[in-house]
Amino acid sequence: MDEETKVHEQKEKQEFDDTEFYKGKDLLIDIETYLKSGVHIGTKFKTGEMRRYIFKKRKDGLQVFNIETIDKRIRLVAKMLSKFEGKDIAIIARRLYGHKPARKLAAMIGAREFVGRFIPGTFTNPQARIFFEPKAIFIADPLADSQALKEAAEVGITVITLAGSDSPMKNIDLLIPANNKGRKSLALIYYLLAREILVERKEITREAFTAQVGDFEQEIDEAAEEKARKSMQNRGPRRTGGMMRGRRPRRE
Repeated sequence: MDEETKVHEQKEKQEFDDTEFYKGKDLLIDIETYLKSGVHIGTKFKTGEMRRYIFKKRKDGLQVFNIETIDKRIRLVAKMLSKFEGKDIAIIARRLYGHKPARKLAAMIGAREFVGRFIPGTFTNPQARIFFEPKAIFIADPLADSQALKEAAEVGITVITLAGSDSPMKNIDLLIPANNKGRKSLALIYYLLAREILVERKEITREAFTAQVGDFEQEIDEAAEEKARKSMQNRGPRRTGGMMRGRRPRRE
């Protein structure tokens, strides 16, 4: 048996074991879809703050989150965001894979999107051309979106985020511990959030939600995606130094 075949069989066995583990659980979407999206896969590194969310570590060193916990947090975040009017919510994503998910989610719930580089002063400088005063923000990555997180903390905006295994937790009010770097993972999470927020608002039923997960998925060259995936999995945690100052953190 060659090495490639062995790796493929090991992957299939792991997926079967995971499917059996979650069998019968009350989830927002079938377990196979969760597993195929890689929503539960972290990097090879974890911060001390994220340690409590790590379910296990794979043989290849990647940290793994519990899908049941992810599912519960998606429900909780949807319930929390549904309490705000769409115009008072900012959806933020600097990294490319989060651009389309952020735009789609913002459009569906009536929120404002900020994708790509976040302009300093957006939340803190009333004289800024793009000044905006949200009551809550949802960010894709506390590291990549650190400027938005810093400004939100300074002015007391509610901060909700996706958090990978290597994410800091300072100044965060509520988080979803999940794969916040993968293209398919982000698409699935934002799809579920859009659906559940609208359900919580009683604007639709789940059955009436016509969008597809693929509608939230960023288009990108497959070779570039594989290179980016390997880079993110193997990088160490970034030092944030004194960038994020402000209110005392509420760790959830």
